[in-house]
Amino acid sequence: MNIRKAAIEDLNSLTELFDSYRVFYQQESDPEGARSFLKERLLNEDSVVFIAFDESNPVGFVQLYPTFSSVSMKKSWILNDLYVNASARKKGFGEKLIQKAIGLAEETGAKGLSLETGQDNVKAQRLYEKIGFKKESSYFYYFSI
Repeated sequence: MNIRKAAIEDLNSLTELFDSYRVFYQQESDPEGARSFLKERLLNEDSVVFIAFDESNPVGFVQLYPTFSSVSMKKSWILNDLYVNASARKKGFGEKLIQKAIGLAEETGAKGLSLETGQDNVKAQRLYEKIGFKKESSYFYYFSI
């Protein structure tokens, strides 16, 4: 198991994983769109992506976006995307990717790391809670276009 920060040289591997991730969430496969989206993120340093390898095979990734808290005047990170290929699940890759994300938050002196998941994604909820994430109950989440 090897997990490292992704670079532009990982674009082909990331594109395949990212497209599979989107399909998992009922989106149409769009490898060219995925490639373009990821390339822009990496080149503009809009996000940080860690990629996981099982030997030399890319099997998963986590993508984090920076944000800021005005009240605490600190950076925070959003764990926006986490994906592990079905063939590599239940081998600890998801947990190791999340640990890398937590490490990035600690290294950058961030206030914290947040994420969201579907109410029906019980497996992911168990993993997050096992690692130490707490379900937020003090705030409502709103969304608008």
